Amino acid sequence: MKNIDKLLKDISETRDTLLSHPLYSSLKTEESIAKFMETHVFAVWDFMSLVKALQINLTSVAIPWTPTKDNISRRLINEIVLGEESDIDQNDNPISHFELYIEAMKTIGANTKNINNFISNVNIANNYYEAAETSKVPKAAKDFMDFTFDVIKTRKTHVIASVFTFGREDLIPDMFINIVKSLNSKPGSKTQELLYYLERHIEMDGDEHGPMALKMISGLCGNDQTKWSDATKYSISALKQRIKLWDFIYNQI
Repeated sequence: MKNIDKLLKDISETRDTLLSHPLYSSLKTEESIAKFMETHVFAVWDFMSLVKALQINLTSVAIPWTPTKDNISRRLINEIVLGEESDIDQNDNPISHFELYIEAMKTIGANTKNINNFISNVNIANNYYEAAETSKVPKAAKDFMDFTFDVIKTRKTHVIASVFTFGREDLIPDMFINIVKSLNSKPGSKTQELLYYLERHIEMDGDEHGPMALKMISGLCGNDQTKWSDATKYSISALKQRIKLWDFIYNQI
């Protein structure tokens, strides 16, 4: 069995638990989705720091510039950064997916006060941990972000890449977007912008990003079994952190 196939097999049970979480079936109204978004938005935010850590490690951001050796990884990460940080809104204006999410929250009636206060504190402190301590962040969201930034602090590219590949936003099942589509079909729906965000997120991922991400992991871990063990361990931990976040939101709803 190839190392990547073994990793996928080893994380499958935890991943299946996440994909069958009862949270999805509880998102039946705009009010429940708004409540979901008020906590989930923090995970949408910290995703970009994970991506930026990979951009720093896998592409050349130094001056003078020189090409990095891993051409597959640098293409994947730069494409994702472009899509996530500089996409377009429904009026063709440049916008990040995080900002799209905030706009969708406003439209559906979700409270954006806590996330806006947190972002303001990040700008002031220029430090995640300090901002998280001084902001009103739901504990489950803070635990989730703490894990992300602890992963980044390892400075182990194969670990960061594994959490990015196996533990992030692509895990929102099709059933979630189907729920939003169902609500959006009703007269006076406020879910149009959320639906646009979800569709753009899926579209920007594209069919080629998944295979490229697996090649990236395979290249970063190579034949080093310690790295493969790290990748598996951290991927499972990332999935468990997501389950804890979903548990919290489900109980809130």
